[in-house]
Amino acid sequence: MTTPPPLRRSGTRRAEILRTLRDAGGPLGIAEIAQRVGVHLNTVRFHLDALVAAGTVERTRAELRAPGRPPQLYRAAPRMDPAGPRHYRVLAEALVAALAAEADPVGRATEAGRAWGRREASGLAADQADVDASVSADESTELLVGMLDDLGFAPERDQSGAPSRIGLRSCPFLELAVDHAEVVCPVHLGMMQGAMSTWRSPISVDRLDRFVEPDLCLVHLGGVGGTRAS
Repeated sequence: MTTPPPLRRSGTRRAEILRTLRDAGGPLGIAEIAQRVGVHLNTVRFHLDALVAAGTVERTRAELRAPGRPPQLYRAAPRMDPAGPRHYRVLAEALVAALAAEADPVGRATEAGRAWGRREASGLAADQADVDASVSADESTELLVGMLDDLGFAPERDQSGAPSRIGLRSCPFLELAVDHAEVVCPVHLGMMQGAMSTWRSPISVDRLDRFVEPDLCLVHLGGVGGTRAS
């Protein structure tokens, strides 16, 4: 009994079509692509539509040399594949290691976080109010909770009679925070301080207690008149 050939995954076939276009040296029509790859025309059309939608292939037209509509051709877009593999954690680990090797890793990490927080807060303020205007304690706290939620920290306002605390139930950088808390957690603290400073909030972010419980970090807020981060 003859064993059938293994089925090709669509991603593999799609990559083969893209490679064919890159190696062609010029635009190709659907029939020529199908012939070179060895598949049906409809299969080529299906994968070309996906590649065009992903931005890795472009449609073009042949030069008109006779009456009639010029045939549609395809070429590989002159860009890196936006759907290619990503290894941001490797980059993050390298940056964390570089910060940890600094003479003042906590200070440098906190300053990096403040710069990040200022960028995040400027966008939120532009959406909701004048960037140059200060916001109230309640408004800025709500903005902070919303920003933390958007970033994946799963924040919770403390319901135990301590309104000056925010619980963080998730960490979008958990593996790094566990292995390099001395650097990653100051980045988070600085990010919150930078945001409050940008909003000109009367509330300060004084401290971040990491992993007070296995699933909880605590943010401590200072009241009106407290020391504000700059």
